[in-house]
Amino acid sequence: MAKQKTVIIIDDDPDVVEATKVILEGAGYGVAAAFSGKEGVARIRQGGVDCILLDVMMAKDTEGFHIAQDLKGDPKTSGIPIIMLTSISQKTGFEFSPDTDKDFMPVEVFLEKPVDPKRLVKAIGDVLKE
Repeated sequence: MAKQKTVIIIDDDPDVVEATKVILEGAGYGVAAAFSGKEGVARIRQGGVDCILLDVMMAKDTEGFHIAQDLKGDPKTSGIPIIMLTSISQKTGFEFSPDTDKDFMPVEVFLEKPVDPKRLVKAIGDVLKE
């Protein structure tokens, strides 16, 4: 039997974290949660995280961008896929694409909030190659 994959949710909104956790556990994933970027990075560096769900706007409007760049720049965490969850395009009109914005934002997938549960689970399965 394959080892259960663990997804960490990094988001400062407890309601988003709880709702996402229910969805992921229902899909068979182990879930870790962090309510700040600092807490999330510390948990990731402990190991055992297979995928990262990362909010863009937390304590600072661009905190998620900085976290993604830091994690992808560290050889110990660079291989962990990041799915960026954001409502930034609703607020700014700017949309990101992993194909065109890879140099600026090294994440595998951008998903706009609110995220459709089926789309989220599929995106995680895709980046984990399940």
